[in-house]
Amino acid sequence: MNDALKSQYSLIVEFLGKALGPDFEVVLHDAEDHINSIVAIANGHISQRAVGGPLTNFGLEVISNENYKDKNFKLNYNGVSKDHRILRSSTMFIKDDDKNIVGMLCINFDDRRYKNISDQILKLCHPDMLIESNNAYESVDSLVSNAGETFYGSAIEEADTVIKNYLTQHNTSIDRLVQDDRIDIVDILNQKGIFKLKGAVRTVAKQLGCSEPTIYRYLSKL
Repeated sequence: MNDALKSQYSLIVEFLGKALGPDFEVVLHDAEDHINSIVAIANGHISQRAVGGPLTNFGLEVISNENYKDKNFKLNYNGVSKDHRILRSSTMFIKDDDKNIVGMLCINFDDRRYKNISDQILKLCHPDMLIESNNAYESVDSLVSNAGETFYGSAIEEADTVIKNYLTQHNTSIDRLVQDDRIDIVDILNQKGIFKLKGAVRTVAKQLGCSEPTIYRYLSKL
């Protein structure tokens, strides 16, 4: 993303952050820099991120799968913060004259305060049945595992979460993983675009207890 666009959209981030209020996080990503992708951010307390943070798994998948080619934005999908708070997220794709993606303008809405008020009001009417029927999802954990976007501070955190989920789902441990298991995990991480991040191969190899050449060999098989 060139300096003119960064300056223009950084001002928009500041404006939207102040206009929408503290429950809305506004983030500008440079799609050409996956490691230090966050160029500007307002209300970063929501996801606990700051300028210089990496691109999210959603952003990596958008670039990897070229989902931006036939659309200009994606609205109202689930995001999950580092502390497992559910956010409602929307992203606009910033493109150059050749329709290549150069940046992303993201808005993440934290509805906790409004949900708490809603729950309190419903409890006045009927304390159990209405609250239960008003829930949009079974549990935070179930939504976290299927979230469209997760906000982590590094590739290490992202890879660690994927591996832990895999171990839990398959009721196993790192030392009991066979080659097919490791290939499956590498496949999942690859689909999420993790290996586009610098140092990701080294990180995953260490977490899976194998060598970097082994990870590259798995990737070549995939």
